[in-house]
Amino acid sequence: MSTLTVVLIIVVLVAALVGAGLLLRARRGPGGEARALERRFGPEYGRTLARHGDDHESAHRDLHERVERYGRIRHLPLEPATREHYVARWTVLQERFVDSPRQAVADADELLTRIAATRGFPEPDRAEEQLAALSVHHPHHVEGLRTVRRAAHSPSVSTEELREALVHARALFEDLTATGTPAGTDPARTRPITGHDRGHLLKPKGSGA
Repeated sequence: MSTLTVVLIIVVLVAALVGAGLLLRARRGPGGEARALERRFGPEYGRTLARHGDDHESAHRDLHERVERYGRIRHLPLEPATREHYVARWTVLQERFVDSPRQAVADADELLTRIAATRGFPEPDRAEEQLAALSVHHPHHVEGLRTVRRAAHSPSVSTEELREALVHARALFEDLTATGTPAGTDPARTRPITGHDRGHLLKPKGSGA
């Protein structure tokens, strides 16, 4: 093979690589990047975009930074006895909702943050970091933790809103106490809260139900 032939082959290969790179960059332009992030983060993408005032560049930078910082977290195993303990605590706080709705929601906030730390996420005293990490691994259900946290600290929230917050948070609880791949990372396993879910919690005393 002559030197000229070798040079021509190298030139063709380099041109092909450059062309492939340009095509990939074109496909992953602003629209492509948005679609990729939306597929990964689901509802968390829309919430992040709204939080940044529909500024796509800022929202995308926020989400990329979360992935870079927390994407390597691996869920630590949950021992069967520990899981049973957490399930029992969740059952108790749901029952407690009948007599003390606000305390039950505060307990749910505390329990979720404790379970998250047990599974390898940042500790409860690093609340914002924990939420950011959970948003990467449980983007479809992390809002449940935000909801109970807001409800637990809002003096004007109604009893029905407290109940809805607790129902909303249960999906994240199920994710964190599940074995195997977290359900929150698989959009196909997510589902909306149904009427049956809402009826699962006992009505508080004095609700008329």
